[in-house]
Formats: sequence, structure tokens, C-alpha cells
Amino acid sequence: MPFYPRDKGDEIPYSLLTRPEKLVMDYCHIDIYEVQEMEIDIYLFFMREAMIFENSQSEEGREYLKNCWRMEQTKPDREGLRKKFKKKGG
Repeated sequence: MPFYPRDKGDEIPYSLLTRPEKLVMDYCHIDIYEVQEMEIDIYLFFMREAMIFENSQSEEGREYLKNCWRMEQTKPDREGLRKKFKKKGG
């Protein structure tokens, strides 16, 4: 699941216990009972897809996904580093 820490200043004082299930229900157009009967790997796949889809709908969500993607990278962007730290002069 893509994850990047967010500022939690606007949190509501209640926890939602079925938020992931609701994401999958809405994304797949199924009811809670069908979600509960899913194999775990299928459920996790659709939860990931639903979360990415939901976040892609807003500018803030797209920024969140970009940060998630950036944090998952394990190889350096050598070309970007060369451009940024290009030697000046000779």
C-alpha cells in the first residue's frame, strides 16, 4: 500500500474501522458481505487500486502518491543528480 506520512492537524476525533472495506466496496461496486468473502490477496489488490484511484482525484492526493512513489525508489536518479550538481566552469 503506498504510504507517506501526512500532517494530521485536521483529524476527526473518531476512528473509522471499516474505511478500507468502504474503499473496496465503492471501487468494485459490491457490498460489505462480498468484500468479507474475498481472498486476502484479492482484497489487498483491490484496496491498493481503490486507494490509488481515490488519491488520484485531487491535487493533494496526487502529491501524496508522488511522495509515496519517491519514497519507494531504491536506485538513485543519476541523470537528475548530474543536472543538479553539474560542475560550473572548468
